[in-house]
Amino acid sequence: MTEQSLQEKYAPGNACFGCGPANEKGLRIRSFARETEVVCEWKPEAYHESFPGMLSGGIIGTLLDCHSNWTAAWHLMQRNHLEHPPCTVTADYAIKLLRPTLTDDKLTLVARVVQSQDDRAIVEAELIAKGKTCATCRGTFVAVKPGHPAYHRW
Repeated sequence: MTEQSLQEKYAPGNACFGCGPANEKGLRIRSFARETEVVCEWKPEAYHESFPGMLSGGIIGTLLDCHSNWTAAWHLMQRNHLEHPPCTVTADYAIKLLRPTLTDDKLTLVARVVQSQDDRAIVEAELIAKGKTCATCRGTFVAVKPGHPAYHRW
């Protein structure tokens, strides 16, 4: 049996386009906590391209946003000694596209929390293809409270 990702373990019914295991047409990223970082390997398909051989910037943004969000949720769960990660949402994020991202091999996402409070975390992440960083992200992710539409979504 393969190791369960954070998404599969804590949100198996989540239908998010980027990270929902229950969305058959989504990207279905699988994030894994590794000491101080959260990592993901993901293989693009031709329909994720903006033009032949190059990954769409919108897909890059979704990958980094969802992976960073799960990094924040995992961190807040650990920081606050919770049994399950809190449902977190993106407050802000910025993507830097550094070079074209080829689609002919697996991509690696690596994210780490650089600052946090009880209900939020700032995450920095990178998307790596063939050993080169192609895009980076920095974002703020906030644990939502009762009454928020995303509360208890996983």
